[in-house]
Amino acid sequence: VKADQSFDDIRVSKVTWDSSFCAVNPKFLAVIVESSGGGAFLVLPLSQVGRVDKNYPLVVGHSGPVLDIDWCPHNDNILASCSEDTTAMVWQIPDHTPSRPISEPIVVLEGHSKRVGIIRWHPTARNILLTAGSDNLIIVWNVGTGEPLMTMDDHPDLIYNVSWNYNGSLFCTTCKDRRLRVCDPRKNEVVAERLSPHEGIRPMRAIFTKEGNIFTTGFTRMSQRELGLWDPTNFEEPIALLELDTSNGVLLPFYDPDTNIMYLSGKGDSSIRYFEITEEPPYVHYISTFSSKEPQRGMGFMPKRGVDVSKCEIARLYKLHERKCEPIMMTVPRKDDLYPDTAGPEPALEPEEWIDGRDADPILVSMRDGYIPPKSRELKVAKKNVLDTRPATRRSMSVIDGSSLPVSRISCLSLVLKCLFHSFCSFITFFSDISQEANRAGNFIQNWVHLKTIIKK
Repeated sequence: VKADQSFDDIRVSKVTWDSSFCAVNPKFLAVIVESSGGGAFLVLPLSQVGRVDKNYPLVVGHSGPVLDIDWCPHNDNILASCSEDTTAMVWQIPDHTPSRPISEPIVVLEGHSKRVGIIRWHPTARNILLTAGSDNLIIVWNVGTGEPLMTMDDHPDLIYNVSWNYNGSLFCTTCKDRRLRVCDPRKNEVVAERLSPHEGIRPMRAIFTKEGNIFTTGFTRMSQRELGLWDPTNFEEPIALLELDTSNGVLLPFYDPDTNIMYLSGKGDSSIRYFEITEEPPYVHYISTFSSKEPQRGMGFMPKRGVDVSKCEIARLYKLHERKCEPIMMTVPRKDDLYPDTAGPEPALEPEEWIDGRDADPILVSMRDGYIPPKSRELKVAKKNVLDTRPATRRSMSVIDGSSLPVSRISCLSLVLKCLFHSFCSFITFFSDISQEANRAGNFIQNWVHLKTIIKK
């Protein structure tokens, strides 16, 4: 895109963690940023391109650095974050620009004993959220009640990544113990696993394809980067295994289930490779490489309903530089088969249905005339579980409601009243001190007169 379409002067986080540091949806761009005194991330409307004011209100609330963020697929105003402070938080982002930092999450999820580095929304069920921490636990939550649904402790070491399958019935994980696992969250068990899908000891990544296969990235024994495609029902041999190049950066996969195209972005790389996955040999087909001059610090991937079909755009990625975020548009000549119906914002299942064992594919929407994001919707939560033991949520809007005074006038009146109250208290204290001193002086004079009388006698 043109230079004036970038988001400039963003202080991208320098935390050492292999997450994308960026999340995007049809309304907003979110970037984890450097912050003093805790963790923070920046949320910008997609239309607000150009230089970002250094005083732009951040989303704050974590007491440690933020490690991962993820937009809810069923509500474009809901975002989840996780942090080194061992918590995950869910936030309501207003459509308008807030007048001050957003500091009160709508839900705080506490269940991990160490930092939480991975957070993923369920693709089809409302309010189901997964977190994975450095305590080697995976917890699946019902955000609507703030309660954990299951806790999995089958991983003996650090979990590198987690990916739901297309309908959310399973998820796959990669771990520091060099195993690729397929897990059933409702049975709380590992249903399949493969030792060393890549022989190298460096971190791996895995992601489900729409057909149910698992695409992996890792390293060979000689530290060459490698791709793999696996059938989870038969882990004995890979469907495909390809060597790429020699580099230290972990390849982060971004998958478009509508076109079966996999985009690969490595931290520190200055290129994005993309491959098509098919059912015919060689199964993983190299398409092309997008190259630029500057290395990337992270990457965000736009859901298909956020692309501009009028410009023949099939994918859009948001590349993080050291001080900016640059949109990258993938366009092709217009073809109807490139714009099949795609996953929409409506959940296919309620939490209770998913918990009871039901599965459903995403509800699809047409991309023929493009997609228009709906207005802000509130997250449905059970009030008894939200902020029960915490202060009431402060609202970050500049006006409370149509009949109220603006927040700025209320703040001024509150400040004046506080000053008057403190002045009155100071006056009372001063008057009391004077009275005590007067009493002491009176007692001293009486004692002196009495002493003089005794001396005369």
